[in-house]
Amino acid sequence: MAPFALWSAAATPVLLIGGWTVAAALQPSGASEGETGHYDSLHDTISALAGQGAAYRWVMTAALLGVGLCHCVTALGLRPLATAARVMLGAGGVATMLVAALPVPSTGESGAHQTAATIAFACLALWPALWRRPGGGPVQPSAPVMLGGALLLVALVFGFAIALGTGTLVGLAERVAAGAQATWPLVTVLLLRRHAGQPAVIP
Repeated sequence: MAPFALWSAAATPVLLIGGWTVAAALQPSGASEGETGHYDSLHDTISALAGQGAAYRWVMTAALLGVGLCHCVTALGLRPLATAARVMLGAGGVATMLVAALPVPSTGESGAHQTAATIAFACLALWPALWRRPGGGPVQPSAPVMLGGALLLVALVFGFAIALGTGTLVGLAERVAAGAQATWPLVTVLLLRRHAGQPAVIP
């Protein structure tokens, strides 16, 4: 495994969570998806922070671009994993960058943005299930860990979809799902380093 994978994997959740925290704090009254109150992280989406009507939208836009790039770099470095898993992770990274490049409009919806977001969520939820190379290797991380991780990520995305459909705690559901997806590459890197007998710290 390439050493730089640990750096990029560790940076991903920091960029995402830090980005939405700072961007939400900068929103003035009336910047919450056309509503009249302050931005509400429990109910409003991450995309709204990078949307065309958001104040300081460059903060969340830059964070999403950084997250997508980190996913791509991590995918390049996860050499012990199957190519399919690395391609899927990289595709999720590219789709995340497209989410930033195709912001939601001030009013209405954007089909292109929704498509990019759907692809990003799907790829970043499913890639752990493809980790194992054809023919049996690698043995670690184990099947229960990686398949269990994939099931968890899929369940969280499904929960976000339900929240979108019902309009209940959409922001919270999205943050839980996106945060878990941003963290799982780091979990995988640490497991690989542990199996290889390397210290699980950033060099």
